[in-house]
Amino acid sequence: MPSSRSRSSGARPQAVDGEARRLALVIHLAFFLLLTSALVRYVLRHGGQPQVPAVLTLAGVLAVLYVVGRRTAAPPPATGPLDVRGSPTDPTASPAGIPDTPAVPGRPPLTELVWLGALVTVWAVLVALAPSFAWCAVPLFYTALRTLPARPAYTLVAFFTVFVVVAQLRLADRVDIDAVVGPPAVALLATAVFTHMDRQATRQAVLIRDLVRTRRELAATERREGTLTERQRLAMEIHDTLAQSLSSQRMLLQAADRVWSTDPEQARAHVRTAASIAESSLNEARRFVHDLAPTDLAKSSGLEEALQRLASRESTAERAVTCVIDGAPGPVGLPDRVQSALLRIAQGALANVREHSGATRAALTLTYLGDQVRLDVADNGRGLDPSTLPERASGVRGHGMPAIRARVGQLGGTLTVESAPGDGAVISAAVPLPTTLSAAEAHAS
Repeated sequence: MPSSRSRSSGARPQAVDGEARRLALVIHLAFFLLLTSALVRYVLRHGGQPQVPAVLTLAGVLAVLYVVGRRTAAPPPATGPLDVRGSPTDPTASPAGIPDTPAVPGRPPLTELVWLGALVTVWAVLVALAPSFAWCAVPLFYTALRTLPARPAYTLVAFFTVFVVVAQLRLADRVDIDAVVGPPAVALLATAVFTHMDRQATRQAVLIRDLVRTRRELAATERREGTLTERQRLAMEIHDTLAQSLSSQRMLLQAADRVWSTDPEQARAHVRTAASIAESSLNEARRFVHDLAPTDLAKSSGLEEALQRLASRESTAERAVTCVIDGAPGPVGLPDRVQSALLRIAQGALANVREHSGATRAALTLTYLGDQVRLDVADNGRGLDPSTLPERASGVRGHGMPAIRARVGQLGGTLTVESAPGDGAVISAAVPLPTTLSAAEAHAS
């Protein structure tokens, strides 16, 4: 029996192909086992008869035709995957090798029709000479069902069945009810089993196709949403930092120009203020670029080393910044997006400490708690009233805490601010971690 030919040629999912190959192997073995047993039986019972050479020759031709057809026929599958209405599909459009669009079923190639005709003819002549070869028709049922469309295949199976009945009656030399009922029952059972398995395989192919398509669409949707979210975030940060800063500088320089002649001292004050804002804007732009591409992580072995680098860089003669790591990450480590977000939160919090708190000491503490990781940023500065912190960005410098809060929210975590005027401040960001996170999931984010 040849390897199955598709009524609409193409590839099916790997799992379906594997089942088809295993079924084909069983059928091949069954064919050669039946052919060998019939040949041995015939030689033992009729070894002295003159038609023995012809029977042996036909048996050899039948075996060769079967092998040649198996090697030259189109590879699996047996039938193209069907859509939910039962029509074959064309496996040409799907990037995953899974069909997406319906196709019209085609006729088998002429070479396969010629091969199948020769196989059936040789088998029929062999059975006419030696009826014991009739049961080789059972594997040939599958050859017909896999090679031909439904109606011609059922017709050929009926032809096989009639030949087997006649052969069994010849062997019995009398009318035997088993010889009349047995072959049709076997043919009906074989056809029903094949049809059921084929339909199950096509349904499985449809499910796999739909699953792959759904995953592609979901991934594309997530990419689009991520792109839009990032664009919105960048637009807000550019507006709230660089744009507002440039607007302030323009207003100060215009004010200086208006009083340049009448009040030089005031004009110089405006210019100095504009220069100060420009310097601050330059620092913000550098930090903004740094946030987009966290080089500390790229240059470090992980988040821990990146935080230590950040603490060292932020330490000055006026302010000491320390970094403490408590615990260790799990065997798969932290997802890349969590590491990047925590580093950016630390950068933003230390920027607030540097610019607003007047602190002389600050500390970064990264704590691993099994199901979550927590980053604490503490300082001994002038403190603040947490209720006055803005929920959203506002003003020229309004991006600090809202940005931190947004990053924590994107990770599904919680942000806590503990502070009081004159008593320093502690910002705590806790991010949950899946306990069963696999290594592939952890680093594919």
